[in-house]
Amino acid sequence: MQDPIVTLLGEWSDGLNIYSVILRITLAIIMGIIVGWERTNKRHSAGLRTFILVFLTNTVLMLLDEYLTETYGINAYVISAAGIIAMAILSSNTYIFSSRNQIKGLTTAMALLACAAIGLCLGGGLYTITFVAFILTMISLSVFPTMEAFLKNRSNHFEVHLELTNSIYLQNFVTTIRRLGLSIDDIELNPAYVNSGLSVYSISISISSEELKKYKTHKEIIQALNTLDYVYHIEEMSM
Repeated sequence: MQDPIVTLLGEWSDGLNIYSVILRITLAIIMGIIVGWERTNKRHSAGLRTFILVFLTNTVLMLLDEYLTETYGINAYVISAAGIIAMAILSSNTYIFSSRNQIKGLTTAMALLACAAIGLCLGGGLYTITFVAFILTMISLSVFPTMEAFLKNRSNHFEVHLELTNSIYLQNFVTTIRRLGLSIDDIELNPAYVNSGLSVYSISISISSEELKKYKTHKEIIQALNTLDYVYHIEEMSM
């Protein structure tokens, strides 16, 4: 079955020639710029140059495998396979656990891996799959975060990073939480702040009051808790 975009462009785009190679490399750079700009605009660690190189490298690796197949009959596609394995290893080292027990960079790591796979599709001349996957990737990175934030803010469960001026106020905080119609699922002392002079906790909270479920968002609840005298700082932890 021929790729619909190949049918539109012509047979030259399907084969391995100077024009198809230039087309694929150009598209790889353009896609890398688009994704990289989106990540840079949101101040993520992997930015413009990183995503350009990910797209370009994997496209070239697949082109090389295509060349070896056409010229020497080697059908193993070892080079592109090695590239995607290397990209998976690199992506696994991109996300870290922060001092607040949060996973940072997981979305960027998966975006790098997704872009590597898209680059391989582009290098192999699968234009339609490439564009569909690219568009879906951009939607996941640009549109879904807003939807995700809305759903999370309306969820009955959330986790907060809590800094108290002294550990003796923890019981007071728990009592206040219960009076507000909330319940605590888990409390964990954060060891990263042991010598800071503050008592710092990661607390999992559930909204048990039907009234709160209807009218209050996480942001409003946290703003109310932040008014307590003994609370130095409190914020919702992103998952």
